[in-house]
Amino acid sequence: MSHRVLFIPLALFSVLAVALLWQLVRNSDGDDPMRLESALIGKPLLLNVWATWCPTCRAEHRFLNMLAAQGVRIVGMNYKDDRVKAVDWLKELGNPYAMSLFDGNGMLGLDLGVYGAPETFLIDGRGIIRYRHAGDLNMQVWQETLKPLWEQYSR
Repeated sequence: MSHRVLFIPLALFSVLAVALLWQLVRNSDGDDPMRLESALIGKPLLLNVWATWCPTCRAEHRFLNMLAAQGVRIVGMNYKDDRVKAVDWLKELGNPYAMSLFDGNGMLGLDLGVYGAPETFLIDGRGIIRYRHAGDLNMQVWQETLKPLWEQYSR
């Protein structure tokens, strides 16, 4: 019985990763799904859900720029937002994202179980979501939670 309980999160994360790719295939506003698939494979990455209407996203953005400058791969998902405002935001505040996805209608977020912005997912080198953090990503969250997982999945 305990083996089944341990299998449930792994199965859920695998389904979410497939849902992420499938949503991009059917969402003409998203980046090329082959490009995303190649970004997901090999090394871990952070998938950061953000929006221009989210004040907490603005607060975490400087930290994301710092992580990206240190070599942390981050994919941004602009959630339920206006594309023009999102592009202007990234021009103004800097773009920490190796790749940007646009989820204007929130369907990809729905597939991932997003409650709101900001949220950050740690995806391993096989494309499996290993951790979900709701709220802003800051130095404390990085040092205590995500960095140890990042290092574990970077091996």
